[in-house]
Amino acid sequence: MSELGAHIKAVIAEDGPMTVERYMELALGHPDHGYYMNRDPFGASGDFTTAPEISQMFGELIGLWSAEVWNQMGRPDPVQLVEFGPGRGTLTSDALRAARIVPDFRAALEVTLIETSPALAEIQHETLLTAGAPIAWVPTLADVPEGAAIFIGNEFLDALPVRQYQRSHNRWRERVVWVDKGGALAFAPGRQPEPFIQAAGEEGDIIETCPAAHRLMFELAARLVKQGGVALFIDYGHSVTSIGDTLQAVRGHAMVDPLVEPGECDITAHVDFAAMARSARAAGAAVYGPIDQGDFLRAIGIDMRAQALSERTPERAAEFEQARRRLVGKDVGEMGGLFKAMIVANRNHPIPPGFDDGAIR
Repeated sequence: MSELGAHIKAVIAEDGPMTVERYMELALGHPDHGYYMNRDPFGASGDFTTAPEISQMFGELIGLWSAEVWNQMGRPDPVQLVEFGPGRGTLTSDALRAARIVPDFRAALEVTLIETSPALAEIQHETLLTAGAPIAWVPTLADVPEGAAIFIGNEFLDALPVRQYQRSHNRWRERVVWVDKGGALAFAPGRQPEPFIQAAGEEGDIIETCPAAHRLMFELAARLVKQGGVALFIDYGHSVTSIGDTLQAVRGHAMVDPLVEPGECDITAHVDFAAMARSARAAGAAVYGPIDQGDFLRAIGIDMRAQALSERTPERAAEFEQARRRLVGKDVGEMGGLFKAMIVANRNHPIPPGFDDGAIR
């Protein structure tokens, strides 16, 4: 059992079963033993690989996309470029490098990274040391400087803690984590029913919701309405709200039990994009998408970028094509269909690049 697992058991012994939301908060963000607090989980030597780590093309295209969005915004100077949960800083680094071909945009940029992990912030600092743009680190959206902004969130929403409700004895009850008779952490429906959930369901069904993501989306949308700007979120998830348990854990690029070694594995849940869109619209923002990641990347030029890179360095042509297919393909093991892209924007902003047919008003 991990050190965090022992701590969680002690908390349960003292206070009783804890919600799935609280368990996920501790597993990922405990200040001493949380998964993201003291490690680099990315890449072949880590536990999972994100799109920016697969290929430079991903971040480069996001950088050029951001420049075009800035142009649509009326070229504000300064403009904030903000990334939620920037990992190693690879996406921002690639985006800033590509944006050099739009010197006015680069000159107007003030970069802010929203990060809570000291370990990852240190890695980001090293990655971006020669980026050539002013960069600041803040812990929350509320700390981002005011003004027009372009927000990027790649595989960020999936790591926000979810609450789960389980259908048990014809009532919905919040799912909790407790210690079973064998001394292991286990899931169970809570004792008290939830009278305000009216959805139908079969015994054992699970409903997921993500209060943290809803709060973030409402706060972000309200800011965009008031101060102007656009936010792009790319994550794996579903376009229609539905019943089902999507909580999962990964370690060493393999799926594992999320209760076995808390703090030693990444725990995520699929993003309910329809629910996120409802919160953003409730705050007065426009929402575009979600659309498949593959369709978005193709619309903003990944095929041409892969060809250009292959012609420049033909010895790496197979590498670029393999990366392109992994990012846009929709077969098993590819990201193009599983991952979705969604925009939240000020209603006065034109339809952002890549979303011409993906508007939800």
